[in-house]
Amino acid sequence: MQSLATAFAAIPLAGGIGASSVTRAHGSSYANQILDPDKRNTAFYWVDAALQQIRDQRVLAPRAAYNLGLATAAAFLAANGVAKAYGEPFGIGDGPPDADPEIAYGVAFSLAAAEAFQQPFLFERAAFLKRFPGSEAKSLGVEWGRRAAMIVLGQRTDDGSEPSEVDYYLGRYERRGDTLQWSPTAPFYGASPGPSFPSFERCLYPGHGMITPWTMKTGSQFRVSDFHDPRSPEFAEEFDMIRRLGGSDSTIRTADESEAALFWEDGPWGVTNPGHFMYIAMQLLQDRGLGFLELARAMALVGMTQCDASISAWDSKYHYDVLRPETAIRARAPEFGNSDRRVSVHAGWRSYIPTPEFPSYTSGHSTFGGAAAEMIALIHGRDDIAFSGRSPDRVLWPQLQGVTRHWTSLSQMAEENGMSRLYGGVHWSIDNVQGLAAGRAIARQAFRSTFPKRS
Repeated sequence: MQSLATAFAAIPLAGGIGASSVTRAHGSSYANQILDPDKRNTAFYWVDAALQQIRDQRVLAPRAAYNLGLATAAAFLAANGVAKAYGEPFGIGDGPPDADPEIAYGVAFSLAAAEAFQQPFLFERAAFLKRFPGSEAKSLGVEWGRRAAMIVLGQRTDDGSEPSEVDYYLGRYERRGDTLQWSPTAPFYGASPGPSFPSFERCLYPGHGMITPWTMKTGSQFRVSDFHDPRSPEFAEEFDMIRRLGGSDSTIRTADESEAALFWEDGPWGVTNPGHFMYIAMQLLQDRGLGFLELARAMALVGMTQCDASISAWDSKYHYDVLRPETAIRARAPEFGNSDRRVSVHAGWRSYIPTPEFPSYTSGHSTFGGAAAEMIALIHGRDDIAFSGRSPDRVLWPQLQGVTRHWTSLSQMAEENGMSRLYGGVHWSIDNVQGLAAGRAIARQAFRSTFPKRS
């Protein structure tokens, strides 16, 4: 975290709500796409505000996950400090018993988000507070929310996130130095009006895996096992499968698989993959019948595990430093020493969706999806929830206009999200398998240990 925490302590907090009635302007709001009018509430209001900043600032996925984790955690800790309903491992302390916990939540969220996004959220905070009538509970809530946010931000000042913003190697991870080593990908990827990547862009956030996590013991706690030996039959099978399935001119990828690749691409100009899962969490939790504090806890657990999923995935990515399929298929195949004839160069091959500019193993998408699906299932008490969804950012891919995807369970949704990266040609199969397992393990540990209910 940058050392700007105290800069927001003097920001005036205007205003006067029945927080359940909070809405945002139609057209810019993600919540308006998915929430029933009577299901709008303080927690969703602020998550919606953060999702809009991710979109408007074009925040990339690992940093988006970090920002969501910071804001939802600070907000819940502030509200819980008043309600004292759940234990927590961060030592925030107790707030004034007469403070309004929803006001404390909103103030803490806005200040933590202001630090994370470097944007003050003045108008959002003023509109939020204006809806609450003046009272001692309001004043106490404002002051406690501010104090709780400053405690959390102070704790995160040296969490390792600032160097992760620099897109060049900082010595945190050693390069692997062999034929599997990642190298920048090709210069010809772009979609109008959708995502594009500059020519041979530097690696993205090579220090992100060393950030202090929220619910994991260390960033490497769920580090995945070794990647394939490039001389092995397993590698040959994956090489051939991705070449045939994930290419721009694939003849074996079905129309449904192509649609899934675009639906879950979640590239720049939108909420990103972790933001997409926060969006889905809002959609599914609105009918769960949770009280305010329970919902605040649920959104914090989803947000914090999305952050930890990003740390875990980026730790594995830069620890193993594995090249993308594009590099292997277009150029590197002869260097692997694999005796299978299918491991050969196809210089004109292109992935169906843009290849991201950082190492392949393991899949961030799969880790995000595994963590989100498992956490939402644990909150619901079941996995077999059938639901449908549209892309939150249909402007990215015009092909998604009018498209609705349907899932029979949360785990099936996560598996489709992970497989979409294979359909798109940007990941190996093992990236998906290992990422899903890591994400699910992160969520299970967090749900058991992070915010236990007080007796």
